Amino acid sequence: MMKYSFAPNVPVTLPVANSHENFPVRRIYCVGKNYADHIVEMGGNAKRDEPVFFTKSAQTIVKNYSKIPYPRNTTNLHYEVELVVAIGPNGIFGYSVGLDMTRRDVQKIAKSKGGPWSRAKNFPNSAVCSNITPSDQVKIQNAEIKLLKNNEIVQKSNISKLIWSINEIISYLKHDMDLKEGDLIYTGTPAGVGAVLPGDILLGQIDGLEEINVEFV
Repeated sequence: MMKYSFAPNVPVTLPVANSHENFPVRRIYCVGKNYADHIVEMGGNAKRDEPVFFTKSAQTIVKNYSKIPYPRNTTNLHYEVELVVAIGPNGIFGYSVGLDMTRRDVQKIAKSKGGPWSRAKNFPNSAVCSNITPSDQVKIQNAEIKLLKNNEIVQKSNISKLIWSINEIISYLKHDMDLKEGDLIYTGTPAGVGAVLPGDILLGQIDGLEEINVEFV
């Protein structure tokens, strides 16, 4: 029997919709700048350049109906609703609704210095994710995606508007990274990102998927 110096971390899992299974999460990849309208609202040029990737650790995942503490070291926490692709042994396992929570003030400083986004993106409770719907139970290519903040629609678009398609993203990650079963891919957010304050309730929806509903405290 293998002897550990201390107890290993408990595996991070997400429930699989309409089953008793759980999806074991290995790693989280995120795609930046994948909706033209979001690039424009952030002051960028909406052209089809190489996709931008960054990562979050599996331990940043927050499940549905959680009460999320407002994070440290920020006064400008932003929501970003996204389609999440779950990778299985044979390709796409399923899909979820995700929120890529971002410390926007920290990101702004990092950008101004030409530094990485890690502190702005990879922090506790920054990867909100709904239960995973198996891919054979939903048609995702033309699904509507939207986010409601305190019952008001703040983001609304369609998965068909992704600059880089799901298959293209997977191809890039397979070529450049170590994409394996258990990985999640946050595929980017449309326009309408904005600030979150304690007491705010976020409701993320994508046609055919279980919604995500969380409150910040």
